[in-house]
Amino acid sequence: MQHFPIFLNLRGRRVVLSGGGECALAKLRLILKSEAEVVVYADAPVTELEDWAQGGKLTLVRRPMNRGDAKGAALFYAANDDPTEDARVAAIADAEGVLVNVVDNLRDSQFITPAIVDRDPVTVAIGTEGAAPVLARAIKADLEARLPVQLGTLARIGKAFRKAADALPMGRKRRDFWRDYYFAEGPRAIEQGEDEVTPALKALLDRHLAADARVGHVDFVGAGPGDPELLTLKARKALDEADVIIHDRLIAPEILELARREAVLVEAGKEGFGPSVSQDDINAMIVAEAQQGHQVVRLKSGDPTVFGRLDEEIDACDAAAISWRVVPGITAASAAVAAVGQSLTKRDRNSSVRLLTGHDMKGFAEHDWKALARPGEVAAIYMGKKTARFVQGRLLMHGADPATPVSVVENASRADQRVLACTLGELEPTLSDAALAGPALILFGLAPRRAELIARDFDRMEQA
Repeated sequence: MQHFPIFLNLRGRRVVLSGGGECALAKLRLILKSEAEVVVYADAPVTELEDWAQGGKLTLVRRPMNRGDAKGAALFYAANDDPTEDARVAAIADAEGVLVNVVDNLRDSQFITPAIVDRDPVTVAIGTEGAAPVLARAIKADLEARLPVQLGTLARIGKAFRKAADALPMGRKRRDFWRDYYFAEGPRAIEQGEDEVTPALKALLDRHLAADARVGHVDFVGAGPGDPELLTLKARKALDEADVIIHDRLIAPEILELARREAVLVEAGKEGFGPSVSQDDINAMIVAEAQQGHQVVRLKSGDPTVFGRLDEEIDACDAAAISWRVVPGITAASAAVAAVGQSLTKRDRNSSVRLLTGHDMKGFAEHDWKALARPGEVAAIYMGKKTARFVQGRLLMHGADPATPVSVVENASRADQRVLACTLGELEPTLSDAALAGPALILFGLAPRRAELIARDFDRMEQA
């Protein structure tokens, strides 16, 4: 992030602009929405600029900007429609310690003015680092359509009511009050007229003050294989409402970014044959947070019902009389098989598929290797990276054909996804030689449908 977004308090502060043409007008239409004292230097201002000055909206100085004119200003805009003059006045403002924006010149600007959705006092700023103004305008248009015009009025009334709302304790109880106001009671009241909003707000506060403390709750949420766009809508909503998020080690940072800024993030990592937080400690953590009245999200990679030790965590909630809900996610097998362009089942090939784990709490996991070794069988093997040689040996020992196709998908669905294609007989040392760093899933009995998938991912490996 090159440009850090902030909201600058301009009440009573001076903003200086040099320029008197159409470029200056476009920028002033935005600046004049603020409570700044605007001073414009222009030797030949257009008529609209003259009208604004006569109406008291700004101070117009009918001459070019000189040294000393920007001193003490909060912001300076060079908008002369003349690169030479813009460079001259920008140098003056910079020397006088003022932040400089040269309109339509990102390289020489010290700050940029974003596209703005104005629902005063609610303001949404949209920036693209100057790379895609068309995209910023498209996002602005979308938000303009989505945000009701009355939102500004609700926010203004709500702002005046904040002191009264401080009677509610900080945290979940106060957030629930404001959520009910902005998304339920407030919109209903304003439909009856603006005068109805404040009485409705007072009645809502009385109900929340009288209500018992909110009981904690746990959502067991599947984060999917890693691509944030594969999250379900229900998962997104749970993240929005969570006070505490207890997450797996493999949850993608882009998904954690979707949590509320106030939410507490706790990593409860587990690693096969490596350091881990004990399951008992995780259970105790979930229960303790919920007992404090928190809305807890236990965020698990993939789907929580697949190798997620979900039952143990639900049992802990039941023992403590804590309510819970399971929010399914896309499991890694689905993402991996999509990456190779195959399906997990196919007519005349296999009518069932096995989801296996390469290891369990005791180490290498044992399975019905004889059944799996039969021709046409398909299995998705989770956590098999460090147990690949063991799996390979067991299958060959029980009669599996060494030429059986195998696909290994690392970081399924993510930008750094890689696909390895080999046979069972080549699984090791192919897997070890690839030195995969991310989570990988082994698809036994399936080869990538298209050769270009393999070529693309091998190219990535070679470049790495």
